[in-house]
Amino acid sequence: MINKVVIYIGLWLIAAGCISNAALGQSNHSNPWAPTDIGPLPPIASLNDGVWLKGDLHLHSAHSKDASNNSVGKIIAFSLSVGMDYICITDHDNHVGGDVAHNTWADPEFKSDSLLLLYGGEWTTTRGHGNVFSARPYDHQRLYDVRDQRDVVIGAIKKELGIHLSANHPSGKDHFGFSYDMVNSIEVWNSAIWSKNANAIMIWDDMLSSGRKLTGRGGSDSHHGTPTGSEQPTKNTYQARANYVGTPTTWVFATSRTLQAVVDALTNGRVCVSANPYAPRVEFYADLDQDGKMDMMMGDNTKATGKPVKFRVQLTGHTVADSTYTIKIVKNGDDFRTLQATGKMPMVEFTDTPATIGRTYYRVEVEGPATAYPQVPLSSTLSGNMVGLSNPIYFNFDPNF
Repeated sequence: MINKVVIYIGLWLIAAGCISNAALGQSNHSNPWAPTDIGPLPPIASLNDGVWLKGDLHLHSAHSKDASNNSVGKIIAFSLSVGMDYICITDHDNHVGGDVAHNTWADPEFKSDSLLLLYGGEWTTTRGHGNVFSARPYDHQRLYDVRDQRDVVIGAIKKELGIHLSANHPSGKDHFGFSYDMVNSIEVWNSAIWSKNANAIMIWDDMLSSGRKLTGRGGSDSHHGTPTGSEQPTKNTYQARANYVGTPTTWVFATSRTLQAVVDALTNGRVCVSANPYAPRVEFYADLDQDGKMDMMMGDNTKATGKPVKFRVQLTGHTVADSTYTIKIVKNGDDFRTLQATGKMPMVEFTDTPATIGRTYYRVEVEGPATAYPQVPLSSTLSGNMVGLSNPIYFNFDPNF
């Protein structure tokens, strides 16, 4: 009888101990995905050996059935007239059964001695739209053929083709319904109507905050040109005065004036977006050791050291005289600081300390007086006070994520 009592007491103590441990929240669980020191990162590329190039990454010519009075030649001529360096004509692939190569690219007008013409098309599917950017012709038909397959199949084809795939207008009509792990960039500014992009910005911040280093870029998504010669106006002709080439304009800091350098800069995130070709360019830099010399720019990624970093935002180009620009700093998806800048070349600086463990990113949005765009006169009113935005500067982002 005594032995049974001892056994019962022992079992009770064991059970009580288990309950006590559970109550105290003790656990042997270790999260294998918890933030850790990610080790050395690739060196930052030069801030001096490069050239700023501006262009438009979402354009439709007459090879898209929903476009009008907008020949390839007209788009190229207009682009040159407003100082563009590159463009990508992205006609709807479903309008030609996926055969972009024998339509847009085969057009006799698809040529220029001075304007860089990227190869691309708008991947138009039942799950949304994406743009392809490439420095050379690729087999777009293969991407079109798998448009309704599972993401893993599409991703494999995209990798085989060696293309840059970008999510178009990710929210609203024709939103991007595929995995963002398949894309290299996201269209955060579609058309001259800035206000309709709020959800796209939210999605971008969600992707960035979760570790996806996705470049934010713009695209006018323009379809309609101004009638010339024997061309007749259509019900959509008015759009050419409000949204056309360069509304918005995407700037890339490329290592050279070549097609591949444009695609590489876009992939690497050395990119900013302006309301039009004449609006100021938003440049965003970081001085890691605060010696007065900038060490990295938007798109760059480095390890945080635990020391404060000085950041610089400057507007370059056609600023409006005697005006004030509002510069909003976004950190990890949240509003961090709002600053004011004036002068011929408006510039502000701020200091912050990125976390040593875990990811941190900073990006910039700029508001201020609209810059006139005489060739597309109604675009400025649609953009409102939005002047431009930068891509992020990154800390502790895993390049193998």
